Amino acid sequence: MQHGRSISNQAHPTFPSQRGAYRIAPLTSLAICLVTGLTLRSAQARELQGRLGVGYNSEFAQGAVPSISLKYALARDLGTELVVGVDTASPTSTVAAVKFSKGLFFETNLNFNAFAGLGMVNAHSNSGVECLAGFGLEFFIPGLESVGFSTDTGVSLGTGSGSFALRTLGVSFLNAGIHFYF
Repeated sequence: MQHGRSISNQAHPTFPSQRGAYRIAPLTSLAICLVTGLTLRSAQARELQGRLGVGYNSEFAQGAVPSISLKYALARDLGTELVVGVDTASPTSTVAAVKFSKGLFFETNLNFNAFAGLGMVNAHSNSGVECLAGFGLEFFIPGLESVGFSTDTGVSLGTGSGSFALRTLGVSFLNAGIHFYF
């Protein structure tokens, strides 16, 4: 009988032993946060000079034409990007653009830049020129050092609607692009 009670107590812990488990959980969480923080700080800044990035960029034509993108860093703080996209569905849409960036600040897993872009756009039966300018960043997740996620904000000036249209630009990484660097 005494033996049966001991097994019963182990299978169903009493309140005092549960209280001990609650005290350990915050300490475990704190330890995980500290280890993660130290790991993130030990990563090196992204050096992209001379590396080719292949991915996508859908910020021209307000994301109407998904585009293939090639990024190349000419120097540590100067980069260029070629954007080409086509959609053969009716009506046919195309984008051919170039974008230049100047690095301003460099963090461990983030590069902050100013950019300017110019493209020929044919989307939704409207053809014209689109100019982009603003600020952007490319961030890297530790462990995925060759994959960059971009976001941009600024202004867009386009002639695709038959007249000049000025728009604010706020582009998440879903449209500004994800690139793999070789």
